[in-house]
Amino acid sequence: ASIMGTQQIAKHRPDCVIVQSESAEFMHEMRAERTPAVQLENKLRFASLDLLYAHQPDGEVVNYFYDNGMTRKEYDWFMAGEPPGYQIMGNDYYGRNEKMILPNGEVCTSMDVLGWASITHDYYQRYKKPVMHTETNVFDAEQAPTWLWKQWANILRIRKEGVPVLGFTWYSLIDQIDWETGLAEKKGTVNACGLFDLDRKPREVATAYKMLLQEYGQITIVPHGELFEVTQKPATLKVEV
Repeated sequence: ASIMGTQQIAKHRPDCVIVQSESAEFMHEMRAERTPAVQLENKLRFASLDLLYAHQPDGEVVNYFYDNGMTRKEYDWFMAGEPPGYQIMGNDYYGRNEKMILPNGEVCTSMDVLGWASITHDYYQRYKKPVMHTETNVFDAEQAPTWLWKQWANILRIRKEGVPVLGFTWYSLIDQIDWETGLAEKKGTVNACGLFDLDRKPREVATAYKMLLQEYGQITIVPHGELFEVTQKPATLKVEV
């Protein structure tokens, strides 16, 4: 659906910029010997983007597709080529995106062991697309400003490694309701994860976001990216000579 939708958009706007959004995941296996099931799970985190961007996965993943109902004709359709438009790879990141599986099989949330930068770097190396931090938040309103700055520190770190980062989003603008269950149950629980509460009053994280924008709002996509900008401004000296 995403590919076909993009094709229709590109018919009317050949210069369209498309931001695809996928969850940046990783499963840490706390066992001395790695198991095939967990190794496969860490390969499958790329599955949707492999199909979207026509990136050939390895044989184990292809067999997984076939074993779960995909036909050879369908697979070939996905691998025929990338969707049109200028594609930006969006990676969502929440603390629960990283999990640990313990020796007894118990799974627990590991809360940014690697972090957005390390995980997203793996995706960038695979697809070579400009990236965007497309979603993040925490349910604890008091911890939200710290989490915001941690995510921004991840962005600054990956930029130093030469990865172009085109954007950053705190999700969402206002608090969510029943989001802790993925809307599976209608309980009316307010999740204090927005920049603003349900009365449209700014939370502390909104103030932090404003400070972030004031400080970094004019930086280029990559360090020293002003070199590639078309401008009429005169060259300036860093020091007087």
